[in-house]
Amino acid sequence: MSILRIYDEQARELERHSRHADIASRLREIGVAFERWEAGRSLTPAATQDEVLAAYKSQVERLNAEYGFTSVDVVSLRPDHPDRAAMRGKFLNEHTHDDFEVRFFVEGKGIFYLHAADKVHAILCEQGDLISVPAGTRHWFDMGTAPDFKCIRFFTRPEGWVGNFTGSDIAQRFPTFDNLVRAAA
Repeated sequence: MSILRIYDEQARELERHSRHADIASRLREIGVAFERWEAGRSLTPAATQDEVLAAYKSQVERLNAEYGFTSVDVVSLRPDHPDRAAMRGKFLNEHTHDDFEVRFFVEGKGIFYLHAADKVHAILCEQGDLISVPAGTRHWFDMGTAPDFKCIRFFTRPEGWVGNFTGSDIAQRFPTFDNLVRAAA
């Protein structure tokens, strides 16, 4: 179940939402789009990039037409990946992008922490969730110590993911993916 927790900058929890409509409404207030998608066909965990993109063809085509994405790919990370700690560390520091960041969770989960004004919105995204983070939004992402997800990524720029790190240590004050998922269980 997707969960949105809203904190102040000292990591004190102010609000919690688990209904999709409530999450989408609260995220819309900070310019973040949050949607639920259903696959056009069933997928196995071993589904290839082409099979995944075919299963969500109409949704992908809609977003491409709306935003002019120049590339779309599928990224997958499993708990036994030898570089999982380094990959996790890359995304754990607060950063922004010159372009908006759009991810759709085909499988698994991860948490986007969105630092908007004096609040941090921690959204646990799960299978079927699409999130679009506006350009310039301070944020970080935690996939946990045993990452297990498959996502469709959308890019309008040929260079793909490029982070502009803020140098802030704010992410260290907040509960990690592992802590939040364990607390939600």
